[in-house]
Amino acid sequence: MSAERLSRFSLLAAAALFVTGCSWFTDFKQQPKIDPWETAADSIPPRGNPQFSIPTTGSAVPALLVSHAQFPATIDSMSGIANPVAADPRSLENGRKSYQINCAICHGPGGMGNGNVTKYGMPGMALVNDRVKGLSDGYIFGMIRNGRGLMPSYNRIDELERWDIVNYIRGLQGQHAVVAATVAPPGVTGDALPTATELGPTRPAPYYVPSASQATVRLGPGAQ
Repeated sequence: MSAERLSRFSLLAAAALFVTGCSWFTDFKQQPKIDPWETAADSIPPRGNPQFSIPTTGSAVPALLVSHAQFPATIDSMSGIANPVAADPRSLENGRKSYQINCAICHGPGGMGNGNVTKYGMPGMALVNDRVKGLSDGYIFGMIRNGRGLMPSYNRIDELERWDIVNYIRGLQGQHAVVAATVAPPGVTGDALPTATELGPTRPAPYYVPSASQATVRLGPGAQ
């Protein structure tokens, strides 16, 4: 075989290997794109939902029906909303975690109104007295959603988890068996954290697995 023919044969063999190693028919499945809840860089966490957007799980009181105004009449309008979440062990345990993170600072670990803010002049706001016991679940839910007076809005808490907190408050009032545990120190995970949210952006999207660097950004170094 001459040198010229050998060179041509080598080129043809290399071309055949190159072609067979490539996929020419991808149906546009393999292309640069950003999947749901993914960001352009691993160092940037996913963005949250736009304000007043309706979650995928639905909403008992979307903003288009009931405003977020901190008026007594607005919160009264939510008094008749039935609690859709059963006060089962899962709800009470998740409510305990969310309560200790968001509510105990003012209302106290046991709902006695002796939270740490009272050390700095904030008046105590107990949840276990007869007045609060007489409030409906929907009213307490509305107070968490809108806030009023000295209480800010805690609308950042997912709607279903707000009902877990309501159930836990009823437990502190004696309706259910609960444990009034203290809040965990910063950085503690595991038992101290609520369950995964049902809404975005922390709700995992189908077929999407965050990279290790994204998980570190979301949870912090050393998180489990």
